[in-house]
Amino acid sequence: MELYLWRSIAWLSLTIWIYLFFFRGMFWKLNERLPRPNPEPAAKITIAAVIPARDEAEVIALAVSSLRRQEGHFRLHITVADDESDDDTAGIAKQAGADTVIRVEPGPAAWKGKLLALQQGLTAIPSDAEYILFTDADIAWSDHDLLARLLTQARQGFDLVTVMAHLRCQSTAEQLLIPAFVYFFFKLYPPAWVRNLSGVAAAAGGCILLRRSTFEKLGGIESYRDALIDDCALARRVKEVGGRIWLGLSDGGIHSTRGYDNSAVIRSMIARSAFAQLDHSALLLLGTLAGMFLTYLVPLWFLATPDPLVGIPSLAAWLLSAIMFLPAAKTFKAPKWTCLVVPFIAAFYVLATVESALNYWRGKGGVWKGRVQDP
Repeated sequence: MELYLWRSIAWLSLTIWIYLFFFRGMFWKLNERLPRPNPEPAAKITIAAVIPARDEAEVIALAVSSLRRQEGHFRLHITVADDESDDDTAGIAKQAGADTVIRVEPGPAAWKGKLLALQQGLTAIPSDAEYILFTDADIAWSDHDLLARLLTQARQGFDLVTVMAHLRCQSTAEQLLIPAFVYFFFKLYPPAWVRNLSGVAAAAGGCILLRRSTFEKLGGIESYRDALIDDCALARRVKEVGGRIWLGLSDGGIHSTRGYDNSAVIRSMIARSAFAQLDHSALLLLGTLAGMFLTYLVPLWFLATPDPLVGIPSLAAWLLSAIMFLPAAKTFKAPKWTCLVVPFIAAFYVLATVESALNYWRGKGGVWKGRVQDP
């Protein structure tokens, strides 16, 4: 009876990997990229960019100046919302080319995260702006046509075009853990499903181009002001009003300048919102832990068994996990051997998720730059 149970678990784990490989939108290929810009003139179109920034003096200049260089195919207005910074974020942003810099005033406690800064930043955008760009203070734009490419995609009938910025992947911790961050995000929200299915919605907060008429139709930021994971909350609202979303991955042109030098920093980044992703549900947390164990750890655990009906499916599941992780490793130029340790990487993310739950139960959830955003 016990041997039958182990065999059943091993084959169930392999079945999960077969499903992920063939039937979850081919998320693991990471092949969604922006098109080349449309040669059709767009000079009459105005894009209003809003950048929330809190103590970002080290990175805000590059974010603003590189975004300013996108101008030329259209009119671009850049607003930086200085969220009670203690450094010279505002002054540096103005010198770098921001059209408007506002100081965010304290607001109601119901407003979560950077949403209050975005809301107040929106008050400064031009009235004729047809598109709104939400981006972050650590996002730099390497090529001059990236915003034009976003606009080209939006004009194909999408109300929201969002790109996962290329995260820095230089330190050992980054090479081991950052590719998995994007891999797991696309696993949760396969871009093909986000594009084609009404019930699946997601966005990457570092780069969101949004049709203004759709944004006003969904009720603006106030309609999701209490969301900790604000980018995905916005995406859900877009789908709820009948909008279309395109989710893709940057090939490096749109990239984050923020570094994660050690695993503790990456763990904190994950723990900030992981439990909120589970709706603060202990039941969902237990289900997630069981699912991750069955999917990632069982194949490795069972490899040493002498029973071939346990070992063979376990080996097949482990090899599938390595094959599916290879595109992520290549995208971030991480060592190929990281594909072989996916179970250990998954275990790290599981521990970070547990830490996220513990932080929430202690009244310290969502800590970011000194603020407890998810008490």
